[in-house]
Amino acid sequence: MDVAEVQRERRLFARLHDPDDPLDADAVLHRYLPLARRIAARFRGTGEPYDDLLQVASLGLLKAIRRFDPARGTMFSSFATPTVLGELRRHLRDTTWFVHVPRELQELALRVDRSARQLTVDSGRAPTVQDLAEAVGCSQDDVLEGRKVLGAHRAISFEAPRHGDGEDEVALVDTLGDEDAGFGGVVERGALDTLLRSVPRRDREILRLRYEEDLTQREIGRRIGVSQMQVSRILHQALGRLRAASREPLWAGAAERQVTASGVR
Repeated sequence: MDVAEVQRERRLFARLHDPDDPLDADAVLHRYLPLARRIAARFRGTGEPYDDLLQVASLGLLKAIRRFDPARGTMFSSFATPTVLGELRRHLRDTTWFVHVPRELQELALRVDRSARQLTVDSGRAPTVQDLAEAVGCSQDDVLEGRKVLGAHRAISFEAPRHGDGEDEVALVDTLGDEDAGFGGVVERGALDTLLRSVPRRDREILRLRYEEDLTQREIGRRIGVSQMQVSRILHQALGRLRAASREPLWAGAAERQVTASGVR
């Protein structure tokens, strides 16, 4: 520890609270701003703009200045570094993750990412999973999980260019498939066919005429030779049987959408 530097810092911070020789906190902040720059530079690989990182680091530095007690005899840089690092990590955890990830996994992912970049610089090659596990102090499975979690840290725009089959670039959105509504209809139709087996054949025919051919109850009665009142009663009973049969969640959603589409309850 540099005793002379500790004494200079003690006098400097004493002036912050000296009414006869006051020193503005911004002047102290400016003096230690290089420390904030160095710490912010460690997080360049997180995808966050450096100017934003430096701003957060400066806020952390200002908090450290206000909390620092020179009477403890420690260097200000030793006291301030954990405070600035904490501010940066909270900023990255709270504002830059596009998918909610538990805090422990976020911190693991960031440690793995920093270690990977440092090992690449030191060795001149991409580190193996074993190398990262030893550097971070965790298992290889944790390293793999941390790398997977990093995918939630950054989002890719649908307009981001990608290489197509040829040399031309295409937007990411143009390479994605569309949802085919027909697939859902196939599943729902299968569910409905299963439910219809729980009602008599005549009731099924009346349901078909009502909901597929969209005939009125009077028209159905004329076609099958019964009164409109009988058609109404049959429909009510058949729908009740279908609802009773649709106890499984898979069938319940399909039956309600198909059978009650006309608003009949």
